[in-house]
Amino acid sequence: MPPVCGGICIYQMNSGLIMLIRIVTIILQILYLICLTGMAVFGLNNIVSMILYLKTRNKNLVLPKLPSEKLPTVTIQLPIFNERYMVKRLMKAVSQLDYPREKLQVQVLDDSTDDTTSTVKYLVEQYQAQGMNFEWVHRTDRKGYKAGALKEGFETTTGELIAIFDADFIPPRNWLIRTVPTFSDPKLGCLQTRWGHLNPKMNAFTRAVALGINGHFIVEQTARSRNGLFMNFNGSAGIWRRTCIIDAGGWQVDTLTEDLDLSYRAQMRGWKVSYLPDVVVPGEIPAQIEAFKKQQFRWAKGSFQTVKKLFPQLMRADIPEQKRLLGFIHITGYMVSPMMIGTLLLILPLAFLSPHFLKFLPWTFIPTLGPPLMYLVSQTEENPRWVDRLVLLPMLILIGFGISVNNSVAVFEGLFKKGTGEFVRTPKFSLTNTRRNWDDKKYKSVISPMVWGELLLAFYALVSIYILVPKFGASIIPFFFAFFGGCFFMAGMNILQNWQPALKRSTTSLVSRHRS
Repeated sequence: MPPVCGGICIYQMNSGLIMLIRIVTIILQILYLICLTGMAVFGLNNIVSMILYLKTRNKNLVLPKLPSEKLPTVTIQLPIFNERYMVKRLMKAVSQLDYPREKLQVQVLDDSTDDTTSTVKYLVEQYQAQGMNFEWVHRTDRKGYKAGALKEGFETTTGELIAIFDADFIPPRNWLIRTVPTFSDPKLGCLQTRWGHLNPKMNAFTRAVALGINGHFIVEQTARSRNGLFMNFNGSAGIWRRTCIIDAGGWQVDTLTEDLDLSYRAQMRGWKVSYLPDVVVPGEIPAQIEAFKKQQFRWAKGSFQTVKKLFPQLMRADIPEQKRLLGFIHITGYMVSPMMIGTLLLILPLAFLSPHFLKFLPWTFIPTLGPPLMYLVSQTEENPRWVDRLVLLPMLILIGFGISVNNSVAVFEGLFKKGTGEFVRTPKFSLTNTRRNWDDKKYKSVISPMVWGELLLAFYALVSIYILVPKFGASIIPFFFAFFGGCFFMAGMNILQNWQPALKRSTTSLVSRHRS
């Protein structure tokens, strides 16, 4: 080949390579801007929620009083699956509710496959002997999971109102007396009450998770309810109007978040979903990291199954544009996790391909202000002082970054994977602030391979710090270090909790052999 031809070929190859690099750079820049903008939107949404909450938090809701003869009939549904540690306590609490017995029906929707079934059957018979209207509805196929159980039980409900409690909740005696009168408003389709906590002070992890739950229930739900925005029934500690469920299409089994699905369908039909922050029902916080991750996975995946299902209806619904926009942001909230990971992964290649473009990096700090501020104002009985909440913020931030891998996988499964998938229940062990051990109990969640993805992401964040600090200075450290610490914490604690029981059993076995 003549030298000229060789030079032309090399030039063409170099030109093609340069063009390819430019195209790749532009694509990465676009993805980076999408991630930053999306994170900013979700962060600003938290700030908007906080402002709306502060404006309306002192707004007193005057509840009407109803004489006993005017109280509507109520059905309480208790959907359970393998709850040997919780079901007795739950049924006892429900049996003690202060409400006319002749107007109360209790359905235990039992999908259990272990000895929970025999316990439930025995307890139902005991309460029936005391003159209470308890029913045992047992299924053997778990078709549709919780939504399927609610749907099947609904066919034999007699109440004008339908209340729902998961197994780990303990409704106070006056719960019905305080909630039922709100349904004197004929447009009210559903009422949610606040989730409290049975074990918030069990350890640092449960303290931080409790603060996160409080941020949702104290700030977000209050702000949405009192400003006429879309909000959701949270699956437990709520009460529905029977005619609303029917009008909205009933319980449907095509998502893992049947509560979110029905809530939005009802509101798009013109029903109100409201919230009482002063009525508190305590429940158990998952103390096992893997159980917490599986719970978050189900919520994230189910929410995007609901997005995929209801997005066209939401866009066509006859509602104000502001409500539509904030509803869309609300229902897609878990998208912040893949956007966080996308930002993390994109900064390092862009630092070499287009370093000037990283001047947009400060945008990533906008959303970091929203959630902490929201949690700081979510004052509850457990954390009455802002100093106590401030101390918990670092742990909550680590959990937020650490759960991003888990939630990102769930989001993409919800969007692109066919079928509903398995409803993986959150195991409950009847834990309290003082009763903390679940090592010897059934239902423990088996550790998933996702921990290796979390460790890999933690390593990537650490390498990025090492490479980028000399180039951009220490300003990049907080974001990357939060990812490193969060992912390493979640994966490390997950592995440690999984190994501890085995180590204890091994040690006990060795001691026993030595003594013998």
